[in-house]
Amino acid sequence: MLRLRIITALCMVAIFLPALFLMPPMLFSIALVPMVLVAGWEWSRLAKIRSVTARVGYLLLIVMILFVASHWLGLPDTFDPQRAQQLLLVAVGVWAFIFLWIQGYPSSAILWSARPILGLLGLLLLGFTWIAIVTILNYPSGQWLLLLAIVIIVLADVGGFFFGKYFGTYKLAPIVSPGKTWEGLIGGLVLEVVLIGSLVWLLSDKVSVLGLTLLIFPVALYSVLGDLFESMIKRHSGVKDSGRLLPGHGGVLDRIDGVMAALPMFGLILPFTHTF
Repeated sequence: MLRLRIITALCMVAIFLPALFLMPPMLFSIALVPMVLVAGWEWSRLAKIRSVTARVGYLLLIVMILFVASHWLGLPDTFDPQRAQQLLLVAVGVWAFIFLWIQGYPSSAILWSARPILGLLGLLLLGFTWIAIVTILNYPSGQWLLLLAIVIIVLADVGGFFFGKYFGTYKLAPIVSPGKTWEGLIGGLVLEVVLIGSLVWLLSDKVSVLGLTLLIFPVALYSVLGDLFESMIKRHSGVKDSGRLLPGHGGVLDRIDGVMAALPMFGLILPFTHTF
């Protein structure tokens, strides 16, 4: 399973990196829409939307939201960073509420488990994720910044997996995700420290330890929050994986759960950390 997981991850990297750096930012953002729709299809399953017609309608709502959001942000001709920051602030606030739901599970399920609420959550979170990507790409060196955000998320995930597997004892959220441990969380943060040190060594004239710390640690913690949230939704829905599209990983949602929470945080706080 681990070997298959690594092979699939390498294939995704081989597709993602050329697309990120060879495509114009707007074209890359548009190219991500099919992935957002696949994630939306998987979310509709978790939300127990069973009718094919209703699920197709759900995808059309996602397309409509992305279209309206892009128009409101001034795309494709211009980009309004102030409006983008407003949307990302709302996104980070929504994830803060989700953190409280995770803490209160299973009692909190009464607040979010109804089909209309879960459906609305999916629309919001997937829309915010795409908006965060567009926002990050519109910064100077946006492709490199998006890559940095992804690396932060991957390191939190990899550290959580390996440190949790070999050293894990104390459960982080046993009811929501029995496999997650405090040791895994700490291990992920240790890898983030290595990342900070590496960036300071490579880019000493452009970054500071304080700025990188204020940027990287909140993003890493929010990526864990996204992972826990999808675990909670899957546990409540009685499914192991959101889909089967990615061998060794499950569905698209299983791969982007941390991304959905972390990228809005990255895009929101980047201007305030005086980094890059």
